[in-house]
Amino acid sequence: MKLILASASPRRKELLAQIGITPDAIVPADIDETPRKDELPLPYVGRMANEKAAAIAAQFPNDIVLAADTIVTLGRRILGKPVDAKDAARMLELMSGRRHRVCTAVTVIAPNQKSRSRTTETTVQIKRLTDAEIRVYIASGEWEGKAGAYAIQGRAEVFIKAINGSYSGVVGLPLYETANLLHDFRLSL
Repeated sequence: MKLILASASPRRKELLAQIGITPDAIVPADIDETPRKDELPLPYVGRMANEKAAAIAAQFPNDIVLAADTIVTLGRRILGKPVDAKDAARMLELMSGRRHRVCTAVTVIAPNQKSRSRTTETTVQIKRLTDAEIRVYIASGEWEGKAGAYAIQGRAEVFIKAINGSYSGVVGLPLYETANLLHDFRLSL
């Protein structure tokens, strides 16, 4: 059996490497990621991880598929990946001086279609950002393709006042939960 990572995220591949796991293939899932009407953040992120895993498992029925999804939430509001710099600045302004949650769901599907999932919630507090800090961060381009318009493992780490939960979950793959899921399927360190 091969391990297929259903994600184009280089961060997820790097995180797996930290625990000694190298996927045999990386095949991102192409699914509709639009939240359903009135869908709450936790059910949404869980559904995304499940749908990504299922889409790739259908293509690789004899392999183990690992998928994940990460979102940033402010209350019931889901802050996905910004569409442009203006949207990224808006998200950073919304989170400035406040706490928000980063939710990451992980799903593993085995060849027998047996699946297991875990979801983590991490509370992150961003310091009050100045307009200049937001402008400089937006100009860096680091926000592109990042849920909530920031990368905790990059320049934005200096904005983080406090974190309660899984740091690797905020990066994009909670390693404790992922290692346990893979262990359940006889894949381990």
